[in-house]
Amino acid sequence: MSIENLIDDFSFLDGWEDRYRYLIELGNKLPHFSDTQKREEWKISGCQSQVWIIPHFEKNTIRFEGDSDAIIVRGIIAVVLEIFKDKSAQEILDIDVEEIFDKLGLREHITPNRRNGMLSMVDKIKYYAEQALKGQNEYSRISG
Repeated sequence: MSIENLIDDFSFLDGWEDRYRYLIELGNKLPHFSDTQKREEWKISGCQSQVWIIPHFEKNTIRFEGDSDAIIVRGIIAVVLEIFKDKSAQEILDIDVEEIFDKLGLREHITPNRRNGMLSMVDKIKYYAEQALKGQNEYSRISG
């Protein structure tokens, strides 16, 4: 699925109740992390729920996995991961996430706490991209 497909899917849904159900469906497709994957270094601060995002540094891209203990947040993670899927570090830094969130309608339809958590996820992903560009991806030894 591409981000364009997600935008199309969200636009076809009638109301926000349907869109929340769709977010939950997206989140249900994510694999759950094992306890060993739920490490403090991958935990996202600034989220009301517990959220983990693990980077996998590959040759030209960074791949991410994510999980949460909250069902709607898992759906938000699925959207965030789709935005950054199969992107290089520079592409990740160049993405205007706010524009995509606006097209999806997420900015105005999720709670301020979830929105702040979503932005914290994006900040952490962009941090990993910055580290990759600097050649300081020590996580690649652990997660790659």
